[in-house]
Amino acid sequence: MNKLILITFLSLLLNACSFSDYVPEVPTLSLIKPYKADINQGTVLSRLSINQLKIGMSKKQVQELIGTPSVIDPFHNNQWDYINHSMMGSGEVIRYRLILKFEGVKLVNINTDGISSLPELTDKQKKLQETRIAEEKAKILEEKRLAEEKAKHAEQEKIKAKALEEKAKKLEEENKAKELEEKAKELEEKNKTKELKEKTNLDINSSK
Repeated sequence: MNKLILITFLSLLLNACSFSDYVPEVPTLSLIKPYKADINQGTVLSRLSINQLKIGMSKKQVQELIGTPSVIDPFHNNQWDYINHSMMGSGEVIRYRLILKFEGVKLVNINTDGISSLPELTDKQKKLQETRIAEEKAKILEEKRLAEEKAKHAEQEKIKAKALEEKAKKLEEENKAKELEEKAKELEEKNKTKELKEKTNLDINSSK
């Protein structure tokens, strides 16, 4: 029995020694790329938000849309500068500068010459922009339609008012004519009465 156990043990040992000596290769450190976070310095903007800027916006509306500017010159507070210098994790460097000018609190100029390095719109952003533009056009058309209706209504009211004025004027003229006619009749009656009285007096004097 002991011999059988020994033979079995030796057989297993020999089989173990016959396995391949292959060891999987471990990737070298040069193939492992560490994660690098994006480093943003300055105001982070997107073309989608910049494209929503409109001449005539107030400073408050601009801030709500793209945030506070990077630089406000105390001697030229009518100009806002949005400056960014970013190092992306991929190694790409992004630099841009957006310049806005105001008159009072109203936006009068948008200078986008310095934003060429800003990433283009994604397909999703393009769809959002198209939707926004379509909604704005629809709003403008609706406002135009309402304004035209209001103007048409105002014109109709003006015509009605003019017609009423002419009617009132005609009635006034008719009343004046009637008054003149009545006065003329009254005067005629007075004259007749006077003539009759004079004639009566004349007849009385003649009979004496």
